[in-house]
Amino acid sequence: PWFLAGISMVATTFAADTPLYVTEVVAKYGISGNWAWFHFLIGGLLTTFLFARLWKRSGVLTEAEFINIRYSGKEAKILRVFKSVYLGFVLNIVIMSWVNLALVKIFVVVFGIDKWDATLITGAVMLMVLFYSAVSGLLGVVYTDFVQFIIAFGGCVILAVLVLQSDKVGGISGLKEALPEGSLDLLPNFDNSLSNSWHLPILSFFAYTGIMWWSSWYPGAEPGGGGYIAQRMMSTKSEKDAYKATLLFQILNYCIRPWPWIIVGLCCVVLYPDLAEVDKGLGFVMAMKDFLPVGLKGLLLVAFLGAYMSTISTQLNWGVGMLVNDAVMPLSKKEISDKKQVYYGRIITVLLAIASMVLVNFIEEIKTVWDFVMQCGAGLGFVLIARWLWWRINAWTEIVATITPFVVYGLNNLILKDHFPSLGREVFEDPSGFMLSVAITIVASLVTIFVTKPTANEKLVSFAEKVRPMGAWNGLVKGEDRNKDLLLSIAIWVFAVIMSYSLLFVIADVLFQNWDVISPKALILLASFAIFAWLSKIYNQKYLPKE
Repeated sequence: PWFLAGISMVATTFAADTPLYVTEVVAKYGISGNWAWFHFLIGGLLTTFLFARLWKRSGVLTEAEFINIRYSGKEAKILRVFKSVYLGFVLNIVIMSWVNLALVKIFVVVFGIDKWDATLITGAVMLMVLFYSAVSGLLGVVYTDFVQFIIAFGGCVILAVLVLQSDKVGGISGLKEALPEGSLDLLPNFDNSLSNSWHLPILSFFAYTGIMWWSSWYPGAEPGGGGYIAQRMMSTKSEKDAYKATLLFQILNYCIRPWPWIIVGLCCVVLYPDLAEVDKGLGFVMAMKDFLPVGLKGLLLVAFLGAYMSTISTQLNWGVGMLVNDAVMPLSKKEISDKKQVYYGRIITVLLAIASMVLVNFIEEIKTVWDFVMQCGAGLGFVLIARWLWWRINAWTEIVATITPFVVYGLNNLILKDHFPSLGREVFEDPSGFMLSVAITIVASLVTIFVTKPTANEKLVSFAEKVRPMGAWNGLVKGEDRNKDLLLSIAIWVFAVIMSYSLLFVIADVLFQNWDVISPKALILLASFAIFAWLSKIYNQKYLPKE
């Protein structure tokens, strides 16, 4: 059902590193620093209203299998296998390793042990995840996600309340007095006369909100949908469930879930002002250790374990699904039985888990890995969206768009940064390198479109008949005016974005008791919700299949 799929999406993106990452961002840039990931809501809602139903309609099991129904020729087979290995193994173990690193750091602080012992404990937790992921498959992962999310989110709420009400902080009024000017601003302050030390840099803010949400591949926020989000969409009962699950995920993930972490992060600025730059994120764990009584301390540790396990179980299941379904099976000369597929899946599950634990020893900072993943997907999002809307996108286009940002990232950091230092900096500090990568990737993709043959017409026809996509399909979608559908979907998306961000601002004003400025935001929220609901009703009556 939609609510189980939606909450599973939220649980999966709530990893052990997430509160630490938010605490680190808040400590450096204030609340406005969270636009580094708040911006993903725009692309997430685009996926919800334009593509969630299409993913369900496609009938595929994995994102890489989608390639098989969308493209033709040997290049489609190459792309399917390459993408399954690149995403399902290479990037997957990088992502799992940074989640493992976060849990290692938590154990180091909570138990006062060294990194090696903490790594061994994390390995033991990984074994538990490995067991139930291999035995249960996706259904078991989703059910455990549901329970783990309730524990994890509830524990963070309790911590936020206790730390905020502590004598050292003194509630909301005490927090406001103790924090530097600008730290509670949800939007960056662009007044040059003020210090920018408590605001996200202007160039970074515009890179996030104007470019990154549609151009960059990032796990859990893939433009056009993909990864484990698409996996959940495709596993729902109907198109309507896929749409409702994805909408629930966007609202919970971006508008509601981050506030306990943000409040704790702000309190940590007051409580631990002398923490080194690289240790700012550990303020969350230190607050947990210093301000929770024994029973609640244990509960929050369980909450972190739950967050860790929900993410790792999904990454293992998703990665294995891609590697078996889109690499092992297409490369096999013989037909592989269901029993054999499960057997291979369990072996690959173990290999992924071991590889991610080994990689932990070579990573120092979570933010560095985040930056690597973000920059290696720069520009790919353009093609991931366009493949749903334009018939001319082919397999070579996606291959080039996947490889190009990886190459540009290497050139920026190994060669060009000596002459142009900004190109080698992290996205947070200077997005120049990221924007260059986006531009080069899009140009390379467009050139590829026009120098390679289009997808075979019979493949395009079968895809159009099955999925009924919107946009420019060269008359392949017969008997329907899909342009009206597209325009209505875009209108719903625009008002959903206004509604969701208004909700984010209204919640901020309620939490920080900004009663003098809340009225216009609340009015915008109510008006945008009314228009959104009206347009959604029209869409559902005209375009959703009767169930």
